[in-house]
Amino acid sequence: QVQLVESGGGLVQAGDSLRLSCAASGRSFSRNSMGWFRQATGKEREFVATISATGTTTFYSDSVKGRFTISRDNAKNTVYMQMNSLEPEDTAVYYCAASNQPYITANYNHLSAYNYWGQGTLVTVSS
Repeated sequence: QVQLVESGGGLVQAGDSLRLSCAASGRSFSRNSMGWFRQATGKEREFVATISATGTTTFYSDSVKGRFTISRDNAKNTVYMQMNSLEPEDTAVYYCAASNQPYITANYNHLSAYNYWGQGTLVTVSS
């Protein structure tokens, strides 16, 4: 069982940066690939980024590529997402997710690829 707790959300202005953190419990973190999703009000939850268990492979959605960076520290059981050049369209609740697979699977951008979810942290970007 893996428990995930996100932090780092808040209210920022367009162009600002934020770093989200996701702390994981359990002894399997170093064997879990991880992902970030987001859900804006009235919209479906969408994929943002994913990282393999070793941190060597990452994928991003087109909407955040070049602005967001996912990383992890297995010694701290934590995954991060550095978000730069934030836009009002980035406003959403951001969710951390963990997969039981260490590698990134073909369906990495689907909710079904992940086994555990955090409660989310709200990011609001004002114009």
